[in-house]
Amino acid sequence: MAHTFTPTSLGPRAGRFNLDTIAAIEARVELAACLQLAALHGLEEGICNHFSATVPGHDGLFFVNPFGYAFEEITASHLLVCDFAGNVIDGDGTPEATAFYIHAQLHQQQPRIKAAFHTHMPNATALCLLQGPPLLWLGQTSLKFYGRTAVDEHYNGLALDNREGLRIAQALGNADILFLKNHGVMVVAPNIAEAWDDLYYLERAAEVQLKAMASGQPLLPIDPTVAQQAYVQMREGDPASARAHLDSAMRRLKRTGSPYDQ
Repeated sequence: MAHTFTPTSLGPRAGRFNLDTIAAIEARVELAACLQLAALHGLEEGICNHFSATVPGHDGLFFVNPFGYAFEEITASHLLVCDFAGNVIDGDGTPEATAFYIHAQLHQQQPRIKAAFHTHMPNATALCLLQGPPLLWLGQTSLKFYGRTAVDEHYNGLALDNREGLRIAQALGNADILFLKNHGVMVVAPNIAEAWDDLYYLERAAEVQLKAMASGQPLLPIDPTVAQQAYVQMREGDPASARAHLDSAMRRLKRTGSPYDQ
């Protein structure tokens, strides 16, 4: 299902950019950790899904996982650095084709996006296969995303050119979560920690919603006024909570002996 990508040219090399700042190294390590964490929680699909993050200090460059590796195999040194023209600036290999065309357009069209995680994680993707709104406001966890979601209703095949990547970026609009009908989900954030936090809790919210739907009992929605209030309460603490969540998850990886930071 994955497609290889051919860079437009050999492009400039890493020597033209300072990719070894403390911020860049930290971003590289955190993104690698998120890929391994996604594998740990069963959120990956073979070698087909992809995470990206802009390189601190270089908004025209982004880290992305290389084609041909499962998430659990990725360490910091495996990550590629690409520019928006399709040049691999640093790293061995190339991105998967849809990874480049989706993520380059997201970061280029919307500079607010510093991290973008695309998965076919099972529960959130299952909601994308249903007619009507994917995520319902039924449980407290779902309210983390209240007013932050968009839906791409028009599945258009694989993203194998810039036009499809641009269409997805436009479908996202100002939202942080994009449900791609018949496809999967996109989570975007101003930093890697918040992207991980949203990805994790989005799948949990989708899981409990599907369990409730499977019971066959009537669903109990939350009053919109209360939903908005709870969202505001959560959002105020989200950046600090997300940072603590990723730090905790990275400690967990360390305890398993994972070399994600190498």
